[in-house]
Amino acid sequence: MRRTALVTGAGRGIGKAVCEALAGLGHRVIAAGRDERGVQRVAAACGDGALAVELDITDGASVRRCFEQVKAVDILVNNAGVLLDGGTSPASVPLELVERHLQVNTLGAWRMSQAFLPGMLARGWGRIVMVSSGAGAFSNGLFAGAPAYAVSKVALNAVTVLLAAEARDRGVLVNAVNPGRVRTRMYPDAEQTPQDAATDVVWAATLPDDGPTGVFLRSRRKIPW
Repeated sequence: MRRTALVTGAGRGIGKAVCEALAGLGHRVIAAGRDERGVQRVAAACGDGALAVELDITDGASVRRCFEQVKAVDILVNNAGVLLDGGTSPASVPLELVERHLQVNTLGAWRMSQAFLPGMLARGWGRIVMVSSGAGAFSNGLFAGAPAYAVSKVALNAVTVLLAAEARDRGVLVNAVNPGRVRTRMYPDAEQTPQDAATDVVWAATLPDDGPTGVFLRSRRKIPW
């Protein structure tokens, strides 16, 4: 069945690759992000009803405008994120920088989910995917070299569990994906390509109705938080 999928941070990197992969599966794509020209290019490449939406997930008014423009989506991929504190330490990282990471990586995804989850629940079907990180996994060891980023991803994982519990047995699956280190502006030297990461994200975004929910996924397998 053809679904409508909204991807945040869609102008480049993993978001762009996710849009392209979902379009390749026949789904209608909404490419959303602050880079207006970038999301327009992505939407144009995805064709067949694809839409570009300028969106700042840290701005409630921007999210409301996005919702009013697109109304209903079946799949929400919360991909937008920042890593601005590399090389700092937990004892010295500026708390203003911590707040910025939480605003984007955690509250932005939560804000988007609050906007679109109620409609999914009302229709009885939906998929929400949080693009998280091993840097925020206790099982992996939190990454002290980017403490604000790590804490924001821990919090994002918590939001995933809470939303999944609310949506359980109501047709909506909510999961987090750890794509690993991916060759983007965050990790320009990483071996894995955005297309590699998109494979796992798209798998989580198109899970069957009996698929897992409220879990952390890596390479299509459940991993510990």
